[in-house]
Amino acid sequence: MKKNLQTVAADLARLRSQQPLRGGSLIVTLFGDAILPRGGAISLLSLIALAAPFGLNERLVRTATARLVHEGWLRSRRLRKRSEYQLSAPGRERFAEATQRIYGRPNGAWSGRWTLVALPSMPSAQRRKLKKDLLWAGFGEIAPGTFAHPEVAQQHVKPMLGAVPDKARPLFFDAQFNDDDTPERLIKLGWDLEDLGRGYQRFVSRFAPAQTALQQSGFIPAEAAFVVRTLLIHEYRRLHLRDPMLPARLLPADWPGTLAAEMCRDIYSRIFASSEKHLSATAFDLEGPLPPPDRSVEQRFGGLRLPKQ
Repeated sequence: MKKNLQTVAADLARLRSQQPLRGGSLIVTLFGDAILPRGGAISLLSLIALAAPFGLNERLVRTATARLVHEGWLRSRRLRKRSEYQLSAPGRERFAEATQRIYGRPNGAWSGRWTLVALPSMPSAQRRKLKKDLLWAGFGEIAPGTFAHPEVAQQHVKPMLGAVPDKARPLFFDAQFNDDDTPERLIKLGWDLEDLGRGYQRFVSRFAPAQTALQQSGFIPAEAAFVVRTLLIHEYRRLHLRDPMLPARLLPADWPGTLAAEMCRDIYSRIFASSEKHLSATAFDLEGPLPPPDRSVEQRFGGLRLPKQ
């Protein structure tokens, strides 16, 4: 039986509501994908309305936004009895990097060289933070305190590590390995590609009905498009941001991340314009309707067509 996008969206939302869903995580997805390109601010009432199809009630949205403010992701302002939220300056910086990783195309070129980072002796709390930052950047820990990634420029990594005392400053090495089997051994030491691959396979299975419905139908309901778009990016973001983005020649044959990326790009490009109509009709900031999408959105996934306002 053929399913239209509205039915698929309802199925996806129902499936997601049956699983543990952190309100803060979904709100981060909403801000990064939909709200940031439309001025970056949204009223609390609008955020509650956007989150409702995903099983988040008013209390959960209020609790999640308060926590995100406390953690430094968001900041708030009030106008009489109405509240508005927008990304903080640190939140915008973190989103800028995540946006490039999620919506950009992978760099297929690789010289065969590796970047190694070694952490010297330092307090355990500081070591844990640096390790977390390196893993976020895609590095794999190949030995205690030693991390590797295929040729990451130091200028892209050092800002993520923050200011540390000279004696605790990480050591960077540019390496070329002579043994042919060294890259394979490094990958097995540093990354669990099997688990990530299973995640990508589940993603493909989950969103295949949406892709089929879009290919078979020319009509795309705006609210259904927004639900599918949000869940699509929410699931893809959680996988893709822990993907080390290794060069293709270091990945297993038939790597499922490639198919997942192609599917995400195809679905997103088909539903973006319609989903923006729902956003325009539902979301407001304290000044009124949200501004049109920033033109930079056109570059997502290699190119989109913005809707007419």
